[in-house]
Amino acid sequence: MAQPPNSKRRSLPLLDWRSGLPEDLLECIGQRLASGHDTASFRSACSPWRVAVPFATFGLLLLLPFDPDSDRVGFYCVSEKKGLSKTLPDVRGKVACGSSCGWLALMDEASSVMLLNPFAGARAPHVELPPAGEHVAAASSSERVSRVNGRWVLHPTNGYGDADTAGRAIKLEDMRDVFFREIVLLVPPDAAGRECVAMAMLGCSTEVAFCRVGVDSAWTLLDTKLEFSVGSIVHYQDKFLAIDCTGEISVYSSNAAGATPTATLLPSLSPPAGLCHHSYLESNGGLHIVGAMVSTFHETQSFTYSNAIYNCNLHDRTPEWSRVRDIGDQTLFVSKHFNESLSGTSVSKYKENKIYMSEPLYGDPYDLVYRLEIVHIATGASKVKPIQEKMLGSEALSWIRPNLWKL
Repeated sequence: MAQPPNSKRRSLPLLDWRSGLPEDLLECIGQRLASGHDTASFRSACSPWRVAVPFATFGLLLLLPFDPDSDRVGFYCVSEKKGLSKTLPDVRGKVACGSSCGWLALMDEASSVMLLNPFAGARAPHVELPPAGEHVAAASSSERVSRVNGRWVLHPTNGYGDADTAGRAIKLEDMRDVFFREIVLLVPPDAAGRECVAMAMLGCSTEVAFCRVGVDSAWTLLDTKLEFSVGSIVHYQDKFLAIDCTGEISVYSSNAAGATPTATLLPSLSPPAGLCHHSYLESNGGLHIVGAMVSTFHETQSFTYSNAIYNCNLHDRTPEWSRVRDIGDQTLFVSKHFNESLSGTSVSKYKENKIYMSEPLYGDPYDLVYRLEIVHIATGASKVKPIQEKMLGSEALSWIRPNLWKL
């Protein structure tokens, strides 16, 4: 009897294509993994894949302050217990105004803004954002701001409400107070097929600024409906949250592609009583707030504090904060200088059910050493760990998860 024409092909042994890929191709694929979760899945396929992508290179790093007169940026790797630095010419003459999705937001004295990916190859790719205009300055500062001979000038008012006509030039270190305090991304600019959008917290305002990267030529100001100035912007389940200094929350969402986001106020949700130094982040689909419960002793003029974490689901009919004692195998990374905080499965010597804080909540800013505060979530107890020498009076900027995608 004649065999079917494809029977011979079916009898051939199946090739193990996982171990048959060239090493350089595996490394090329590994460099395009955008998150620790993707990296863990890649490494779990087989031994050659695990060797091709060392997981330590994808661990979270602590972004350190940099000198705008230099092109060197420092990082600290907690898992490897060592610092590292990169030469990034684009940071010269700029101040950091955000760290989000593995990208840095940078602004110069002319209020030009760019996103820089410090980890995607030898020549760090960057994306231009619309510059901050006078409408942003007017919403961000109570003083009048104008542009004179290419420089931004602040015209402070006297006791009678009259503005100084000459004014003073706004220096680089003051740009965040006058324009963008922090820029947060909902989606990184290198995610294929998804529109990258950015929202900016202003110096002191109940408004925020919004733009679609590569689409809009100017920032759009949005009303938050909040009573007090915005203190945090958080990306939460493909939405932006604007949170004021009292803890009231506005949720931004758009109902159609390209539509301007609109705010929905959640006036009934207030932070837990007595919780200070609020930091917000999304983890496992819930919104978390991290802070310190402070006890003061007037007799001795001293205080003590214990750290606490609370969680809520904003989709509940009446959302409320509940104390969290266990987050399983997760680790939280909370930034003090910028609001960007992250979570992830415990890997590479990071301990589970812990919070790694970029700076102690009540640390001395003039300490000569950078210090982490590591919090045990179950008990709220913490320990402070020195890591390396620092620039006088500076704080670590943010945790940052390397994003290895190239444009």
